[in-house]
Amino acid sequence: MKCESFYELLRGNDYPGRGIMIGRSKDGEKAVIAYFIMGRSENSRNRVFVEDGGGLRTQAHDPQKMVDPSLVIYSPVRVLGETTIVTNGDQTDTVYEFLKNGRTFEEALRTRTFEPDGPNFTPRISGVLRGFDYKLSILKSAEGDERAARRYFYEYQDPIPGQGHFIHTYRCDGNPIPSFEGEPELVAIEDDIDGFTERVWESLNEQNKVSLFVRFIDVRTGQTDNQIVNKHQ
Repeated sequence: MKCESFYELLRGNDYPGRGIMIGRSKDGEKAVIAYFIMGRSENSRNRVFVEDGGGLRTQAHDPQKMVDPSLVIYSPVRVLGETTIVTNGDQTDTVYEFLKNGRTFEEALRTRTFEPDGPNFTPRISGVLRGFDYKLSILKSAEGDERAARRYFYEYQDPIPGQGHFIHTYRCDGNPIPSFEGEPELVAIEDDIDGFTERVWESLNEQNKVSLFVRFIDVRTGQTDNQIVNKHQ
């Protein structure tokens, strides 16, 4: 698989929806997570990221304008010991509870399915990171048919420095919006969290982008460096 520019992939897609990228910095020293959300409706755009302990949660920018919080307010990032969980919905909590009880990422997600937001049936995308090793998953409908779920899991051990994998909910904009297809995309990663965060944010579609979270983890020490960018500052 060709290693693509993360920025070019984002610039070439007006509406990837929500996206997870996990990988390893070019210097080989940091594990890297990026998670972003986008929105087309006023309800989806009325959000910000806020830190929550060692994790992250979404919050209404203007609570009076929040219509339905069920699929837009959740904890995208939670930490359990040396494991970081990142997802695009409340399945973060499902994965957390399963891991806490000695069960697996895959077992947790086999109890979940795509979001009940027909006709899009938005996929649930999830990732888990421990050390440099990580897993990604997507739960989606069967080519838009809500009668059947499709669950895909990808595992990456000993990632190559300067590379990561990117998975997102939608292939592109549309009505209904077509779900992501294929394996997570192989992308290049840099060392500088400030420059990386700035370029990712600039690459997201200006009209649709809502919030971005980036975390660099020093695997030797466990120290984290976090960046949050919200359109509604």
